[in-house]
Amino acid sequence: MLERIIEVLHNIEKEQKILWRFLDKTSIQKKLQDLEEQLKAPETWNSPQASIPLLKLQEVLLRKQSLIQHIDQEISDINVWVQYIQETQDMEFVQEHYHNVIALEKEIKSLRMEEFFTDEIDRHSCFLSLQAGAGGTEAQDWVAILLRMYTRWCEAIGYKLEIVDETMGEEAGIKSVTLAISDGDFPYGWLKGESGVHRLVRLSPFDTAKRRHTSFASVLVTPVLEKLEESVIDEKDLRIDTYRASGAGGQHVNKTDSAVRITHVPTGIVVQCQSDRSQHRNKATALKMLTSKLFALEKKEKAEHAAALQPEKKGISWGQQIRSYVLHPYQMVKDLRTGEETSDTKAVLDGQIQSFLESYLVHQVTKND
Repeated sequence: MLERIIEVLHNIEKEQKILWRFLDKTSIQKKLQDLEEQLKAPETWNSPQASIPLLKLQEVLLRKQSLIQHIDQEISDINVWVQYIQETQDMEFVQEHYHNVIALEKEIKSLRMEEFFTDEIDRHSCFLSLQAGAGGTEAQDWVAILLRMYTRWCEAIGYKLEIVDETMGEEAGIKSVTLAISDGDFPYGWLKGESGVHRLVRLSPFDTAKRRHTSFASVLVTPVLEKLEESVIDEKDLRIDTYRASGAGGQHVNKTDSAVRITHVPTGIVVQCQSDRSQHRNKATALKMLTSKLFALEKKEKAEHAAALQPEKKGISWGQQIRSYVLHPYQMVKDLRTGEETSDTKAVLDGQIQSFLESYLVHQVTKND
């Protein structure tokens, strides 16, 4: 039992280090002092519209300050108790302290989630699209590897995952695939930092000379919007094509024009869905995908970032990558934005990408401080 307590305590201290990069104690104290000065000003009290948001912010900051003090004290107390047990072997209250440690672990994880995801849209389901870039068959195989990686991660988290569109490579691998990820906490919030080009370096399994190859694949993550948030899409701006679906789905899917491709003419964005036997349902899903991409385009200031939503136009190749996966001549996965890295490439490609997801979220917050 004591060993388990020590293990959980180490996890808590790791979580604490991540959290305290969000919840900087000095910064919170300074903000509270500034708020007190603002609230003392007569002009603030003469205007309820000015004072109410300040009071709400003060309440939030005081709560965070109290939580920081509470967690610091709890961790300190548990460390003292563990040291005492190790020295005296007095196990009388070990069960009680175990429950306290588990409760603290839940509390700090809950607080971490609260700090990571402050935007309501982080809670939404999302679409994750993979597309092969430079590298031919190598790149298409790389897409298949990434699909497996994200599938494993989703399964471990407990998300529902559905392939809504997939185009297989001629020889091996996958040219492009789009997943719908839903039914869990913060699907878009966790995965939004995965958008970008992912680079693989390895000895090619397709090269008889066993030479080293570099492959690229693009990842794009966009939120699924709720009905009330969906922008109105003018039907006149759409070109809708139907075609016979390929791949899994049964004889009916493969023998009827159930698959749907929608082109948004003003932006050139193309989406397609072939996961259902019903053309109507495939069209509905494709429209959701289009709305999702148009929303992301708006968020990235339209024309300036349009290339980010059409990876093939931006160039899925050198100079654009956000993360490198090197399998030869050494083993290393490194995020080029955050510096997060590991030599355990097998674990990462098996779906253990949580440290990369968290480091991106921390990086986004701290770089704006």
